[in-house]
Amino acid sequence: MSSDIQRLSKKHPILKPWDVETIVNTFNSLELDANRGLDQRHLASGVQKIEPERQYDDIRTALKKVEVSRPGMVELDEFVEVIAILREGDKGGRPGAAAGAASKARAFEGITSDRAYERRTILQSRQNASSAHTINEDEREEFTNHINFALDGDKDIGYRLPIDPHTMQIFDEARDGLILSKLINYSAPETIDERVLNRGRKLSPFQVTENNNVVINSAKAIGCSVVNIGSQDLAEGREHLILGLIWQIIKIGLFANIDIKLHPELYRLLQDGETLEDFLKLPADAILLRWFNYHLAAAGWHRRVSNFSGDIKDSENYIVLLSQLVPSQCTRDALHERDLMERAELLLQSADRIGCRRYVSPKTIVNGNPKLNLAFVAHLFNTHPCLAPLEEDETDHAELDEFLFRDQYDREARAFALWLNSLNVDPFVNYLFEDLKDGLILIQAFDKIFPGSVNWKKVNNRTPLMRFKQIENTNMVVDLGKAHRFSLVGIQGADITDGVPTLVLAIVWQLMRANIIQTLASLSTHGREITDADMIRWANDVVAKSGGQSAPIRSFSDPALASGRYLLDVLNGMKHGIVDPQLVTAGHTEDDMKMNAKYAISIARKLGATIFLLPEDIVEVKPKMILTFIGSLMAIQH
Repeated sequence: MSSDIQRLSKKHPILKPWDVETIVNTFNSLELDANRGLDQRHLASGVQKIEPERQYDDIRTALKKVEVSRPGMVELDEFVEVIAILREGDKGGRPGAAAGAASKARAFEGITSDRAYERRTILQSRQNASSAHTINEDEREEFTNHINFALDGDKDIGYRLPIDPHTMQIFDEARDGLILSKLINYSAPETIDERVLNRGRKLSPFQVTENNNVVINSAKAIGCSVVNIGSQDLAEGREHLILGLIWQIIKIGLFANIDIKLHPELYRLLQDGETLEDFLKLPADAILLRWFNYHLAAAGWHRRVSNFSGDIKDSENYIVLLSQLVPSQCTRDALHERDLMERAELLLQSADRIGCRRYVSPKTIVNGNPKLNLAFVAHLFNTHPCLAPLEEDETDHAELDEFLFRDQYDREARAFALWLNSLNVDPFVNYLFEDLKDGLILIQAFDKIFPGSVNWKKVNNRTPLMRFKQIENTNMVVDLGKAHRFSLVGIQGADITDGVPTLVLAIVWQLMRANIIQTLASLSTHGREITDADMIRWANDVVAKSGGQSAPIRSFSDPALASGRYLLDVLNGMKHGIVDPQLVTAGHTEDDMKMNAKYAISIARKLGATIFLLPEDIVEVKPKMILTFIGSLMAIQH
């Protein structure tokens, strides 16, 4: 012990030997792992035992200057170095130096507003000092408030809440994947089978990686763009990436009900001469603006909104909206208040009376933060849509009835839309049959799967396109499919433009299958094309070698797949012990089958597989979707 004190005193002259002794004794009294390391989430409380006045973010900033030997953990030498850095910071710092640096940074970043400068944080790390990322502190604060609200009382992580919204604590709490997994299930219930999550106060780096694999692959499965995010980024607490992912997850939950299938009364928002096809092309935020303006018009108000920033800064449109939605609780009295901050506060008091004071503050309204105001309006829609139901004899909405009839294809269409979005196509695919009509998404998909196959000079890409231009594009899609030996008998470009469900699904399925086959071929030693038979043989071999109880399957439509037990045997064969036999049901009833299927999907994601099918696809033995499941497993095994 004395040798440690002498060594550390020499290394950090700013610390006296008796200081180092106190630091070492305090460190040894903390909850350490088997290798004498402290979880970074507990670093601040550990430092504050020695220096109670230290702020969480100051301690965290000091840690960024330390080169830690184990990700997510702080060892004795590193703990002492953090305190030495904090002491050196107390000693240094010339008056006016910070102001000068701030002035230069503001000029470099093009920030003109004092308030905007104060509410952003520039993040740098020792590992990559040449790059910096900016996060918005208001967004961090409100997203943290959302997490505290959404996960309050959770049996696994409730003891870690509430997270302080005024510090960077959320990024440390998100490292082990548990909070992000729970947030995904709050936004999209039952996406993750939580039985697969590694829980506990002390997780190994490998367990953290498994949890973060579940987060990344589940986020992808609900429609998040995770192109530049890996499980290691989460484990390292990369602030800008974590904050961006949290916003995407929250937004998916907020937008889940802004869907004409769930709210057919959204049909009322169609404008004169607008078709349902045109309306369905609108993203959710544009539909929210349409809904906002619908109620402003109904209130006889002279203004309209076209954004979630400048048009709401003075609170007037919000005040009229709330008075129209719930006139018994919200009045227009606040319009008489001249001070913008006071007016915004009065507005939020009205919102509080109807249970909607969330996501925004007077400051973020007056500043016009677009993300937070979008979240506020989405919350208003979800709690008080106030659109009258459609009546059978009220109007001719045959096109809506026809669209809703397509629900029979909805599950497959959802999986294919998510897969296309995972290719990073632009724009984002919301409604498969509508969004593919001009051919541009499918042409992008061909170009990504078969690079160089598209002659972009022949593509009509100046949207919106006339019908004949759309058909020229979709004819090109059919030609591209035939060039890559797709089975497209009887399919013409016009069928895609007309959104014929069975034919659109046929071509997208073949694209998805080609993507899987191509990935497997690139990973194989012989490089030849992988067939369905190869995948089935591989799965049967894995089950046999693992000692699984399931009989071999003959095809992806084998009825034995319905129970989910065969797929669990494949997974356990890939990594022995990954499946807990106590959690596997006999698979005799539909509920038992679904439990097994959910478990299999989440284990596959835990292993790093990208999975888009749903438990129902396994229970109903949808051969196309089960092929994608086995193909994804085969790819990560190779």
